[in-house]
Amino acid sequence: MFLTKKQLEILRFLRSFRNEHAVSPTLDEIAESFSVSRVTIFEHLKKLEEKGAIRKRKAYARGIEILHDPDLPEERGKSVETLEFPVLGRIRAGSPLEAIEDRETITLSELIPHGQNNYLLRVVGDSMIEDHIQDGDFVIVEKRSVANNGEMVVGILEDNEATLKRFFREKGRFRLQPSNPNYPPIYTKTLEIRGVVVGVIRQIR
Repeated sequence: MFLTKKQLEILRFLRSFRNEHAVSPTLDEIAESFSVSRVTIFEHLKKLEEKGAIRKRKAYARGIEILHDPDLPEERGKSVETLEFPVLGRIRAGSPLEAIEDRETITLSELIPHGQNNYLLRVVGDSMIEDHIQDGDFVIVEKRSVANNGEMVVGILEDNEATLKRFFREKGRFRLQPSNPNYPPIYTKTLEIRGVVVGVIRQIR
């Protein structure tokens, strides 16, 4: 389980509070401890619940149950406090925008999906250029054998050739659609899906 630094801090606060008071803290108590708003804490708890670290009992003000303790010997090492960067504001790549400094930080794990079911592939070619994927980029792929129409997939064709394209089901066949008008779509009746693209990494040289 991968948790951000702030999520780990909140999880440890929940554990400490329960050990001291024998009940879970309320949203207000957590927010007061971290000097942030209830909305901010609500969002952090939502992420923790989605990751399986806690469970919230609806209609209970003190209904937070801890499911994952990162400091237990068997759990240590499964939670990664990843590199954290300050977000100093916003900048527009078009018309000028007044620079506003915000007190915010973000970790790479929040930007880059990762886990046992994800892997990287280096892109060769420019057939997906209109999806902002360039030659030499790395795509983050979630291992899946099925995909929804419009998703970008790693597909294996009959000749065992791998290709990165948008996936569409059509009557009696599959269409693999490039995002470059210079390339025609690929039509096939046989297709193995190895994964769905969930992110892209680019190094600016």
